[in-house]
Amino acid sequence: MKSKILSSSSITGQGVYNLKNESIGDIKDLMIDPANGEIVYAVLSFGGFMGIGTKLFAIPLEALQFSDEDDTIRLDVNKEKLENAPSFDQDNWPMTADNDFVDSVYNHYGYQDQRHSVAK
Repeated sequence: MKSKILSSSSITGQGVYNLKNESIGDIKDLMIDPANGEIVYAVLSFGGFMGIGTKLFAIPLEALQFSDEDDTIRLDVNKEKLENAPSFDQDNWPMTADNDFVDSVYNHYGYQDQRHSVAK
């Protein structure tokens, strides 16, 4: 990923690897909040065989490391942490910005959702 600005099509379908260079899935989609135009999270597809048993995981974009050197995306998690992450199935995507779900995703990876962290 040589550009600092990426198209969604350059990210979707891209393989994701952990820091041990193990494949942990690929980016299925990006979920965008139309109210502010921000990417809420990336959807990582992991596991299964030929689409059967595949789990989808919401990953904060901040948790993904985009390489300038070799067009790879890295996520600093082992497979066990990923398997225990908040997930959803292919037929039941969260289609709203459910704060509880999004907060659980960000907390799992050690980040804070900036959309509602502004002091009131």
